[in-house]
Amino acid sequence: MSEIFKSGFAAIVGRPNVGKSTFMNRVIGEKIAIMSDKAQTTRNKIQGVYTDEESQIVFIDTPGIHKPKHKLGNYMVHAAEQSFNEVDIVLFMIDAEQGYGRGDQFIIDRLKQTDQPVYLIINKIDRVHPDDLMTLIEQYKELMEFAEIIPISALEGNNVTHLLDVIKGQLEEGPQYYPDDHITDHPERFVISEFIREKVLHLTREEIPHSIAVVIEGMEEQEDGSIHVQAAIIVERKSQKGIIIGKQGSMLKEVGTRARKDIESLLGSKVYLELWVKVQKDWRNRAIDLNDFGYRDDEY
Repeated sequence: MSEIFKSGFAAIVGRPNVGKSTFMNRVIGEKIAIMSDKAQTTRNKIQGVYTDEESQIVFIDTPGIHKPKHKLGNYMVHAAEQSFNEVDIVLFMIDAEQGYGRGDQFIIDRLKQTDQPVYLIINKIDRVHPDDLMTLIEQYKELMEFAEIIPISALEGNNVTHLLDVIKGQLEEGPQYYPDDHITDHPERFVISEFIREKVLHLTREEIPHSIAVVIEGMEEQEDGSIHVQAAIIVERKSQKGIIIGKQGSMLKEVGTRARKDIESLLGSKVYLELWVKVQKDWRNRAIDLNDFGYRDDEY
């Protein structure tokens, strides 16, 4: 380890679906945040830990900031805004292909109130022409004074190493908060539930919006070293339950097959995954249900 070790916290904020989770997984090198082409995939602040010989960066992948439509939405936005003042650096990520949107101004107005340096990260540059990128940069320069503007492609890895170097240069000397092999502060149960939720989002497409939650109801190691995981997929309506189960259980089986591969990679063991579906009417607007499903916040 270097004689001078730097460490700090960096929040990744932005509108839903700009690639925050993709960036997190690229930097950490392992899958810890779920990815979907649907908006508002991330619901909790997910901490990913990047460590090398000279530094440790704790990334906080916040929920996408949007206009809330229910108590769950209120929780998600509050969780993101709260992170602004809890970190050393704020990475404001936008989608180069989508360009400027009303939601960006909503975020910028809040970022202007923070004392931390704010970096504009223009993601998905592999999808736009360089001329269009320059136009976008000039547009955002007029909106706010950023510490630096850094174009990247989280999916392809373009310029991500440079961004890490910039962050390291901003960090001050500090302790190593987590061991070298630590990549997230979330317990295994949380990550497993997110893997399962991701597969439901991927497979059901527009049929099932973000009205699902996943609760791990049991995890037990067997005598042969395998792990038995029991999980409930929570939906709001009976019709959604039928979609997730599928004809003769085909959809639920496919969810389980895909999720099991990620879970086995995470745990390093053979996994037996048992899934079932429960209907919990209007759970996204019920504080007691939000609390039970892991969305704990006094202000949602």
